[in-house]
Amino acid sequence: MTELVVYTLLGVLYAAAIALYLVVAPFIAVGRALGLTARLLSLHGRVLVGVVHRRTPEYQVPNLPPYRPDNEPEPAYRQYFHGPATRDLRTVCLLTASRFRRTVADAFTSTTLHYFGQPRVSRLAAVPFGLTLYVGLVLGAATAGVLLALLVLLHTVLVFLAQGVVRITAGTLRAVDRAVLRAKGLHHGMVCPQCYELVEYPEYECPDGGCRRRHRDIRPGRYGVVKRRCACRRKLPTLIITGSHRLRGICPYCEGALSDSTGLVAETVLPLVGGTAAGKTQLMAAMLMALFDQAHRGGPQARFADRDTADKYEVLHEVLSIRGNTLGTQRALPRAHSLLLGKGRARRLVHIFDTAGERFTNLEDTDALRYARNARTFVFVLDPLSVAAFWQGLPTGNQTHLDRSLASPVDPELVFNQSTQTIKRMNGALTRSRLAVAVSKYDVLGRQPLPGEHRPDDSESARAWLVDVLGLGNLARAMEMEFREVGFFFTAAVTTDDGRVHESVLPLVDWCLGSSRYDGTRSNGRPG
Repeated sequence: MTELVVYTLLGVLYAAAIALYLVVAPFIAVGRALGLTARLLSLHGRVLVGVVHRRTPEYQVPNLPPYRPDNEPEPAYRQYFHGPATRDLRTVCLLTASRFRRTVADAFTSTTLHYFGQPRVSRLAAVPFGLTLYVGLVLGAATAGVLLALLVLLHTVLVFLAQGVVRITAGTLRAVDRAVLRAKGLHHGMVCPQCYELVEYPEYECPDGGCRRRHRDIRPGRYGVVKRRCACRRKLPTLIITGSHRLRGICPYCEGALSDSTGLVAETVLPLVGGTAAGKTQLMAAMLMALFDQAHRGGPQARFADRDTADKYEVLHEVLSIRGNTLGTQRALPRAHSLLLGKGRARRLVHIFDTAGERFTNLEDTDALRYARNARTFVFVLDPLSVAAFWQGLPTGNQTHLDRSLASPVDPELVFNQSTQTIKRMNGALTRSRLAVAVSKYDVLGRQPLPGEHRPDDSESARAWLVDVLGLGNLARAMEMEFREVGFFFTAAVTTDDGRVHESVLPLVDWCLGSSRYDGTRSNGRPG
């Protein structure tokens, strides 16, 4: 009877204790829930920092490898919001979910062990407390799950919004870049001075001496908006207007170096057309020399656009200075002679092309003269010594004083007809182009009494001399039918006693380039 009373009393006391415990149990459950929630959110924060910032191995997922330049078509790191941000989002989700499951499971396992399996106190006290903790764990896991889902959703929204903003910005900058190129007349491409192809956009070489990797398309996009990071980690500008022109431009067709400032300034293509030994190379050298003479006398600025032009000019200048004959142009396609003329907004890049005369009379060879389709001004070098009527009109005594070996062996009408047909096949706009007819070797002609009257400084006089004396009326009329504007010039590609180029060359240069195009003044465009 005594034992029954004792057990009854103990039962009443236990029931009273449980009743009292039920008052505080919700607080215990909420506390445990808050603790678990805080821990799970903290784990997510560490995962986020580890994946996005630290990038150590424990914060990577094997089936989501990082973007490496070695695995990309371009030797550059991807712009963060063109792939890496989405990968990081997926990595954060996978690692957070994995650590969420592991943390919750460990919490339930620990509670089961300490309060149900091997309690350190009486089971009468441990089991109710364990059940309370179970409730707290369930509540905490559910709360943390909802909060983490909201955080991941927010992260996803921010990533996709940022991707949209970045891609729209990149597209806008590309459009601005194209508009700048269009304003400079470069929207169809830039001329390679070596292979003559139109380059839509150059390849650029990393300026780091130990890298020199080539980037095929450096414009804003997958690998950067304003800057891109090369595989060597050097940052490169993505726009011509922000400095990409300072990088070494490479032609994607021939892999040759482009001229300085390619893409930054407007380009002018000036082809010299003429037969073998017509005097093209010597005239080109004289035209270059005239531009530098004018610059030294306070005229428009002129400088070489590449090292190759500078080196060749030194040789040509020396030959002209000693009044020697330049070597004939090789049949291999030569590199253009490129100059930067003028300053400010009027500055432009001028490519002067001198090609072997044989290429103008061979259909297969002329196909290589791709630069001609981009030209709007041509120089036709006409050697009067190559015209039979010139020799027939000279008095017999005077013929012996002229060296017939100086004459071009090719009829100028053949060269002109073949050249124009080739340019038309290339879709060249002859009817919108201008033609300067340079009657070469005036220094040789001037030593002898010439048939007919002529004035070296007048276009109409030069044309009349070609028509009336040399009988080239059909050629002159064909030129005027094919081209929008034609100017005729007597030219002497020699230097004077004071070391300057002959005065006949500068009017030709001014007419071809047009003063408004490189020094900011207006030109009336009239020949002569």
